[in-house]
Amino acid sequence: MPPRRTGNRPAGSQPTLSFGSRTRVTKPVTAPSRNAKALDSPAPSLSDKSATGTPEPQQASVTPVEPSKPHVAELVVREQAAVEHQAPLSEEDKRALKLTKKDVWRYWQAQEQARKAPSVHQEDLDVEEKILRHFDLSSQYGPCIGIARVKRWRRANMLKLNPPIEVLTVLLKGKDTKERAYIDELLS
Repeated sequence: MPPRRTGNRPAGSQPTLSFGSRTRVTKPVTAPSRNAKALDSPAPSLSDKSATGTPEPQQASVTPVEPSKPHVAELVVREQAAVEHQAPLSEEDKRALKLTKKDVWRYWQAQEQARKAPSVHQEDLDVEEKILRHFDLSSQYGPCIGIARVKRWRRANMLKLNPPIEVLTVLLKGKDTKERAYIDELLS
């Protein structure tokens, strides 16, 4: 049992905090607000609601009033892709443009065969989008966040990481392919 402390305070009183002076620190007390008073009042009964005829809640419009503006990251990636597409055609670009849809399809079939499990969640996607998403998630070609797909492919090629030429084919020939990685869209 700890020893009893003896001091100048009377028995049963609470000690006070001291910050260099002999003043007492206490919690301020405020009067209850109107919201607290409203919560304390009894709720109206069901018979009162039916007598007053409460109106049905209004349906709010889900569509935004003004069109949404693209995210800052989207604008940066679009600018990067525009710069990459305006550059003169390199040797890899010429090789990629010579590939046909059949070559791209064969590449994807080989990728599917190398995988152990089928990709059930991508059934509704076309082959080009599957190839691009596979490229996005392949970490051996560097990070895909905040960089255009074309720029990422060219960076990986410059670093001798041997990115698949079929990805560049899809990026150069694809009319409606997105410049941003799918995972980048999800994270921003």
